[in-house]
Amino acid sequence: MNIIVLLKQVPDTTEMKVDKETGTLIRAGVPTITNPDDLAGFEAALRLKDKMGAKVTAVTMGPPQAESMLRELYAMGADDAVLITDAKFGGADTWATSNTLTAVLKNMSYDLIIAGRQAIDGDTAQVGPQTAEKLGIPQITYVEDIIGVNDGYITVKKSLEDTYEVLEAKLPVLITTLSTIAKPRYMRVRGISDCFKKEIKRITFNDIEIDPAIIGLKGSPTKVRKTFTKEVGTTSQMFTLNAEDSAKKIAELLFEKQYILK
Repeated sequence: MNIIVLLKQVPDTTEMKVDKETGTLIRAGVPTITNPDDLAGFEAALRLKDKMGAKVTAVTMGPPQAESMLRELYAMGADDAVLITDAKFGGADTWATSNTLTAVLKNMSYDLIIAGRQAIDGDTAQVGPQTAEKLGIPQITYVEDIIGVNDGYITVKKSLEDTYEVLEAKLPVLITTLSTIAKPRYMRVRGISDCFKKEIKRITFNDIEIDPAIIGLKGSPTKVRKTFTKEVGTTSQMFTLNAEDSAKKIAELLFEKQYILK
C-alpha cells in the first residue's frame, strides 16, 4: 500500500506581516513548524504502516528551507520525501497550489492520500479537496479516525458539527484529517542520525508539465486588496435600562451599524 501525505511548513506565530504590494505573507525570519493537522495525518499514515507494512511518502510544496521539516519526518518514519520548490510556485493561493500538487501527484503511485484539514496560516481547508477533484478521485474530509483498510476499501469516521458519520470509500481516495486523529510520535534517535543520509527528491517547474499561467502568484485568482489591524477605540456609551428596553436598544444599534436588517 502506498500512502502519500501532503504537509506544509507554516509560521510558528500569529504575528505575521503582509507584503503590501503582493498581499502575501512575509515568511522571512519567522520560525516555522509542521502544520498540526498535517502532522496528525502523517502519524495516522505511520500507524497504518506499522499495522499493514505500507510505504509512506511525505510531500510538501514550499521554499528550500522546507527540507528541514522533511528531515524531521524521515526521523519519525517516512520512507520517502518530496520537496516541490521553485520561485515560479511562490505566492500561490489554494487554487494554484492544488494545480501544482496535482501535476506532481499524477505521476506518482498512491492508494491513499492524506492531507490535514487546513493549514493554520490560511485556514481555508481547500487544498485537499481541490487536489482530489483535479485528480479525479473520491475524497472524505474532516476525518477523525481511520477505522480500517480492507480489500481495496477504507473505512473512516468523519466528524460533523454535532455527530459523526462512518463512511467507506474505494481506493484510491484522498482524506483530510483533524489534529485529533492521532498524537504525533517523537523522532527516533537512530532516525535523527539517519535522516541526513537520506535523499529528498526535489521537483521544480522544469520537472512537470504544467501551464505557467495557472501556478504561483500570477496563476492565483484570489487577490488580497488590503489588510489591516483594526484599531480599538476607548469611546463608549453607558445606558441604564430595564431588560426589555435594553434589548430594543441593542437591536437599534446593530441596525444602525448594518449588522442586522429589520
